[in-house]
Amino acid sequence: MKVVQTKKLKKTYHFGDTEVTALREVCLDIEEEEFIAVWGPSGSGKSTLCNLVGLLDTPTSGEVLIRETSAKDLNDAQRSDLRNSSIGFVFQNFNLIPVLTALENVMLPLQVTGVPVVEARERAQKLLQEVDLGDRMGHRPVKMSGGQQQRVAIARALVTNPILVLADEPTANLDTKNANLIIDLMRRINRDCGAAFLFSTHDDRLLDRVDRRVHLQDGVIIEDDRRG
Repeated sequence: MKVVQTKKLKKTYHFGDTEVTALREVCLDIEEEEFIAVWGPSGSGKSTLCNLVGLLDTPTSGEVLIRETSAKDLNDAQRSDLRNSSIGFVFQNFNLIPVLTALENVMLPLQVTGVPVVEARERAQKLLQEVDLGDRMGHRPVKMSGGQQQRVAIARALVTNPILVLADEPTANLDTKNANLIIDLMRRINRDCGAAFLFSTHDDRLLDRVDRRVHLQDGVIIEDDRRG
């Protein structure tokens, strides 16, 4: 089943009198359980595509469908609800809240949507144990390594049971050992939980491990390589 469809996505930015087209009628379908990397040079449109798929931005034309629900005619609150219920995010710089513990960071997306504290805590604890951080739940980000912070970010992305996880350069700030651990972890979660993963990356360590590579250049998909 398709979890995401993009139909002729176009995104144009205006900088004074200058017009820049970041995406040019991009069509991309993402199936359940896929493990996909979007790659290409800087300025190719990778981040723009991920922001549109994640409903963080709106296209100039075209549309994004999440499980056959089009975001085209939704208002901001409806888009936010669809995003929060369907998509998890993992960022290059982790984006953890420094004054919160690992447990509190993972609980936060659930509390924002009104999940009772007891339930949010139980779900967050379970996920932190699954990413091998059961002994670090009470630590704040500053007391954790980069690899540990990224595992907290992955747990946070999964706590709402999303159908899609979007990851922006998730291994860029990690050494090879931690990068491989994070890739192994995301692959295991992908297989165990069934969530699709879409990565924006330049990292060959990740490109070599995905099932599908989508190559963007000048806002156009020039190759869509399903491997294996």
